[in-house]
Amino acid sequence: MSDRRVLGDFLRACRGRVSPSQVGLPVGAGRRQTPGLRREEVAALAGVSVDYYIRLEQGRDTNPSLAVLDALAAALRLTEDERGHLLDLARAVADRRPGGRQPVAARPGLLTLLESVRPTPGFVLDQVSNLLAANPEGLRLLWGIAAWEPQRRNLIRYVFTHPAARSVFEDWAGMARDCVAHLRTVQGRDPGSPELAALTGELCAASAEFAQLWAHYEVRTKRGARRMFAHPAVGRVELTSEILTAPDGQRFVAFQAAPGPDRDALALLGLVGDDVPEHGHGAEYEQR
Repeated sequence: MSDRRVLGDFLRACRGRVSPSQVGLPVGAGRRQTPGLRREEVAALAGVSVDYYIRLEQGRDTNPSLAVLDALAAALRLTEDERGHLLDLARAVADRRPGGRQPVAARPGLLTLLESVRPTPGFVLDQVSNLLAANPEGLRLLWGIAAWEPQRRNLIRYVFTHPAARSVFEDWAGMARDCVAHLRTVQGRDPGSPELAALTGELCAASAEFAQLWAHYEVRTKRGARRMFAHPAVGRVELTSEILTAPDGQRFVAFQAAPGPDRDALALLGLVGDDVPEHGHGAEYEQR
């Protein structure tokens, strides 16, 4: 995809999700051919000319002012995360920033932190969620990912293509949506990222569900969340993730447990062997 079109793609996706009634416009008689708002309706709501708005969607104007972006965000009823994404896209496209290479090694301080938090499962991820490092509990929490070659280990690839993921994450659909929404925020900061283009191209081809979510264009910043795991080695456990982001974009992610059985399960996770599932039939996933 051309960097000049990413801003327009986002605007089109957003106006397609807003109904006239949501912004106080009459639906009118007959069937609307355009889902959501028409271009002229968005332009009127934002106080810009229809021609100017069309140029934005077509990538022929890539330097809108902050006032115009704020007006568009209000017209399209964007969330704070979506508004931030709109601003990021506009800056990135206007600056023509070249896609930068992702760091290939975890920061030394984050590696130390991985050991310090044990038996809490911990990971170091880059912006597109490549697994740069993990403690033993972290690798075992993502059951089966250790069987992949290190360069293939990516949290989002795991969610959409590993057969164990749909069992490990009880709310797999929610996890999948969060992963794709995160990738859209990455695109906003660096539309030309070759790592992002390679990953999204691969997953669109490998997973119809990923392709559908990517086309839906949901934007949401990754934040801590409660997740329920149905783990083949230690059973059912509820964990809360915490995310720390370093200046270079590397993320430290830890899944913590409240005192009680869930915390005991994490201690067990650090002790069980990778090939000795104690609940269910997790061993089969290690062979895939």
